[in-house]
This record gives sequence, C-alpha cells and structure tokens, in this order.
Amino acid sequence: MKRYERLNTLLESLAEKGAIDVDELAEQLHVSAATIRRDLDHLGKQQLLTRTRGGAVANAVSYDLPLRYKTARFASEKQRIAQAAATLVRRGMVIGMNGGTTISEVARTLATRPELSAEHGEPAFTLVTNALNIANELIVRPHVKMVLTGGVARPQSYEMIGPLSHRILSDLSLDIAFIGVDGIDETGATAHHEGEANINQLIVSRAAKVVVVADSSKLGQRAFARICELSEIDTIVTDAQADESQLTVFKEAGIDVIRA
Repeated sequence: MKRYERLNTLLESLAEKGAIDVDELAEQLHVSAATIRRDLDHLGKQQLLTRTRGGAVANAVSYDLPLRYKTARFASEKQRIAQAAATLVRRGMVIGMNGGTTISEVARTLATRPELSAEHGEPAFTLVTNALNIANELIVRPHVKMVLTGGVARPQSYEMIGPLSHRILSDLSLDIAFIGVDGIDETGATAHHEGEANINQLIVSRAAKVVVVADSSKLGQRAFARICELSEIDTIVTDAQADESQLTVFKEAGIDVIRA
C-alpha cells in the first residue's frame, strides 16, 4: 500500500470511528507501529486530526466529503515562500488565488495557520480561486469560505478558464491576490497559456493588493502571455537564491520584495 493510500485509509477510519489506535491500525494495515505514528504525526501537522497517547481523534474537518488526501513534495524554497506569503493575510480577508505549485503551497500554509482557525463558527477568510486542486484540498476546512470561479478546466494545470470564469470574478472584490507566474521581468508577469493569463489578469484587476509568488528560477524569465505590468504588482515573494540585480529592477519599479 502506497503512503497516500494509507493516509486516506487512516482518515476514513477516523471518520467512521471518531478515534483510532496505533496498534490496531498497524495490525490492520500490516505495517509497523512506528510507521503509523509517523503518518498520524503528518496528518496532525496538517490539522486533519488531533494526536493522543497511542492514537488520534477526529478534528473539525468535513470527513463526510469525498476527500482523497494526497501528499505532495515541494522544494524547500517554495515552502519558505509560502510561509512568508501567508504572513500577509489577516483574519476576515477575501483572498484571490490562481493555480500552480507555489500557490498551492501558499493555500496549504494558510489553511493550517493556528491564528486563522475557526472562531465562533465563522470562516477565518474567504478564498476565491479558479484552481480545482486548491478548492479540493481546502473545501474540507470549516474555517475557509470557498468560492470557485467556474469555467472550463484545463487538465494540465487544474485551472478553470474562459468566459464563465469572468462572470463570477467581475462581480467580486478581493483584499489580496496571490498570483503564481511562469515568468516575471521588467515587462511584467507572464504565463505560458493565454487562457490562464486572461483569468489571472482579471484576478489582479479585482484585488486591492497583488502579490506575485515565484521562486528564483522564474525571475528574469518571460513567457508567452502577459498577466500584468510591474506597476500593477505590490509585492514579490521569492527565495533567498534570487539574483540581486534582478530584484533591483523590481524594487526600482516600486515593488516590495520579500526574500524567504
């Protein structure tokens, strides 16, 4: 059994019983108790359960939904970028996001921040996204109000694009937008696919603050379709390996640069 299958089995068992025992699970899944403990610790860090002595109990997560929890490995640079970007969010904000690996990591980080947990049954923040994978992961979080744009899904990126997406986005106001890009240079932020770039343009136009999250490999690069000009970007969050000369271009354009 692969690890993601094992994690999914643990969550399903927890949903059914409300509490699970390490030794029983080890016998059931034919793995060591140490393996089960590591799995439970991992799920606990994601706030999907609460660890107890010898097992775990259910957290306030909507397990009745068809959840298929799969872990993904992200480079340490993207994880640090996500941690830095998440500090820009405050309780009650309406947040816009497109798709991509770095943006997905930002979404996960926001979902597990203790200070953004549920309070009096009210959502801690509203997330507006055109990314199906992000919505799939965060919809089980009771403290996140999820808004999907609609549209036609691209299987390559899990992002929804097209006129249907415009109908929702054009009626919304965002406090902050986190945008993942394929390239950003002196001409602005760009994406490989024109349909995704078009939706990203609209997300940018609806936001009071625009934050581009991009690892250093994206800096100084230019892709096919323009998302926005540098003048429309407030902040860039990147990693410590970013070239200082490239960052100077952004700083001179009036952009705040955060190196994580």
